[in-house]
Amino acid sequence: MHATRRLWTWLAIICVLSFAALLAVGREIYLKAPPIPSRILDDTGHVVYTGDQIKQGQQAWLAAGGQQLGTVWGHGSYVAPDWSADWLHREAVALQDGLARRDRGVPYAQLDAGARGAVDALVKDALRRNTYDAAGDTVTLSAERTRAVQAVAAHYAGLFGSDPKLDRLREQYAMNAGALPDANDRAALTGFFFWSAWAAATDRPGETGLSYTSNWPHEPLVGNTPTAGAGIWSVASIVVMIGAIAGMVLFHSAQPEDADPKPPQDDPLFNLKATPSMRATRKYFAVVVALILAQVGMGVVTAHYSVEGHAFFGIPLADILPFTVSRTIHTQFAVLWIATAWLATGLYIAPAISGHEPKLQALGVNVLFYALLFIVAGSTACGWLGTLQHRGVDFSFWLGNQGLEFTSMGRIWQYLLFAGLLFWAFLLGRGLWPALKTPSESRGLIAMVFLAAVCIGGFYATSLTWGQHTHYAMIEYWRWWLVHLWVEGFFEVFATAVIALLFTRLGLIRAASANAAIVLETIVFLFGGILGTLHHLYFTGTPTAVIAIGAMFSALEVVPLSMIGIEAWRNYQRTKAAPWVANYRWAILCFIAVGFWNTVGAGLLGFSINTPIALYYMQGLNMTAAHGHAALFGVYGMLGVGLMLFCLRGLSDRRAWSDALLRPMFWLLNIGLAMMVFLALVPAGIYQAWASISQGMWFARSPAVIHSAFMENMVWLRVPGDIVFALGTAFLALFVLRLMRRPGRTAEAKVPAPAVRTSTKA
Repeated sequence: MHATRRLWTWLAIICVLSFAALLAVGREIYLKAPPIPSRILDDTGHVVYTGDQIKQGQQAWLAAGGQQLGTVWGHGSYVAPDWSADWLHREAVALQDGLARRDRGVPYAQLDAGARGAVDALVKDALRRNTYDAAGDTVTLSAERTRAVQAVAAHYAGLFGSDPKLDRLREQYAMNAGALPDANDRAALTGFFFWSAWAAATDRPGETGLSYTSNWPHEPLVGNTPTAGAGIWSVASIVVMIGAIAGMVLFHSAQPEDADPKPPQDDPLFNLKATPSMRATRKYFAVVVALILAQVGMGVVTAHYSVEGHAFFGIPLADILPFTVSRTIHTQFAVLWIATAWLATGLYIAPAISGHEPKLQALGVNVLFYALLFIVAGSTACGWLGTLQHRGVDFSFWLGNQGLEFTSMGRIWQYLLFAGLLFWAFLLGRGLWPALKTPSESRGLIAMVFLAAVCIGGFYATSLTWGQHTHYAMIEYWRWWLVHLWVEGFFEVFATAVIALLFTRLGLIRAASANAAIVLETIVFLFGGILGTLHHLYFTGTPTAVIAIGAMFSALEVVPLSMIGIEAWRNYQRTKAAPWVANYRWAILCFIAVGFWNTVGAGLLGFSINTPIALYYMQGLNMTAAHGHAALFGVYGMLGVGLMLFCLRGLSDRRAWSDALLRPMFWLLNIGLAMMVFLALVPAGIYQAWASISQGMWFARSPAVIHSAFMENMVWLRVPGDIVFALGTAFLALFVLRLMRRPGRTAEAKVPAPAVRTSTKA
């Protein structure tokens, strides 16, 4: 008990210090973000763009699809270009030609090598020289650069408008004509794209060869190459990771582990009677399956748009379901169905663990269900209609699609979801309260579940921190608080503690050893995970210190994954501990699959792009998608499926249970995911990385690469894996439908027997 108290103390210290450091870095990002000048002037003093236009352009881009329609500074979708990289290259090429005509009287293409070198030097100097005047809050452009900016702006105005000459390019980008119907919005959009490219190329004040985005994207024409720090901190992070893994292995081998207890002869949960609130969670799992099916369907459509930008096998589907909408639903539903499975699991286990059914708990569970259903349906419908009807920036921000990946629902829906999550934490807490008050060996585990739930509810508040006019660098800072810390942090702590509680309840692990192990695992994970958030922010207009901190701590995130295989093997052995454990075989195998995908998806594929030097060339390419698919579904998705199966076991008529459906479900999901990732996404990512390294990020994201024969073949090569995976979801849907058609297990008047053994020890 004393050792466990010390671990809790260390956990508190690490969390306080890590979040203090993360907030301090956020302050530096705010102070040193690329300035948005009040005016951008040509050499005669004429206004090219105003600061208000740049801010309006940011809003216009987000309303047009935002991170679902290409990327800015590398974050977003993968079919359309990275607009900052694309603008930078187009401006450099236009400036080359303008300077060649001015100085040599001929186009750049007709110059000899020596003359081209002279022009190239002028281009590099023009784009890297920082002409920002802090006193006047202005940026001044030369006459030649102004003409280049105007030429590129005309291209983007036509692209986001309805210029018929750009129809083919829009199809390659999976864009609909008239993405921004208002001419003022299109003009402002070009200002935002110009500013994002300006920040990516111009040197920081007092620096040479170091832009506001640490020289991202790779663009040889302007001298954007990796900084020395990116290489040094990449090497240092690998050394630290190897050393930390060695230390972890040494520590693990030196610690005597308690053997698993002898399991009971009979299933401890066989006679567990579901209470009204527990039975009320059945409909949550029906919605989980519905969201999975919708998410997979939208994923198929979204992937196909990378070949036929406006059609689905010849059907003009983009007229009613544009790429921006299908991808929004695909990414948003992925988070929502996983979260719903975990929320329902918490509500199910609370009475089972504490042996107490609070008054009106079932009513609360039902109210929460319909509230969440309203939020999902309302946010999806408003986002869809707002995109189709071009309702404008205010509608998009408040009710429609904010245009931010994984956090796209409008602000009003976010307020409602935040309230719903707090209500969920309240329901979970009142259900667990008797167990939290009673001294027991499992109280630490129960406390971890409750604290993680409070953090899940509370930290969703980070989605409310940015506004319509917030600097883009700060939007990205707070967005990754939500995506990384909320999804990859506290949800994982919650799920890990829940699994440990379930195994304890089944008598397969000792409560005392699990209690200490979970706290220790949480310490190890959050020590790297909290500040590891910064690895998403290397090149988003942040100070160079972000590269150092993010590289070192994100490398430490990989360390606990080195021991995942041991835990997975022990879980597999537990499936053979007693004959009755076979009843939970497929739920436990899902937990084992989580270990596999944690190592492969989060570990190997994640670390392949985490170091600054790797991410410099691969940010926003298909290697990110490979990591995302393997980690999001492989880890969090399989965890959600496993938890759902565990709960449904206690909620359903055992005669309706069908391992014959679960067996193909499990293998088809995992094999299909592996095929999707390793047959298509990884080769596509490697091919794009070659293009990025050899010619630049603009080229890796250009139609010449995206719609090359190789890349389109990779899209078609996804089809076998997609079919296998879709069949797995179909078997899961059939399994759940079979259970839902049978009445659940009959509840008795009494609540379940307490799941914890009380003790007089402190």
